[in-house]
Amino acid sequence: MIGAIEILIIAIIFGIIYGRDAIDKTFKKHVDEGVVESFAVDVKDFYKKDPKRLIFLVAGGLAGFIFVGLGIYWVLTRTDFIKMLGL
Repeated sequence: MIGAIEILIIAIIFGIIYGRDAIDKTFKKHVDEGVVESFAVDVKDFYKKDPKRLIFLVAGGLAGFIFVGLGIYWVLTRTDFIKMLGL
C-alpha cells in the first residue's frame, strides 16, 4: 500500500518539475529590472487584458486573506491551542 507520505513526495516531485516548466514559459523578467518592477508590469498587462477579472482576483485574494485570518483568530480564541503551545 502507498502511504500518505509517499503520495506527498510524488506530488512534490511533480510540482517541482511542472512548476519550473510553467515558470520558465511565463517568466518575462528583464535583466535590468527587479522583481517588483516585473510584477508591476505583469499586473498592468493583466489589467489591460481584462480589468474586471483583475478586480475579482483582488477581491478574492482579500476575501481569502480575511477568511484565513478569521480562522486563525477562531483557533486561538475558541480552542486550547495557546495552552498546548505553552503560552
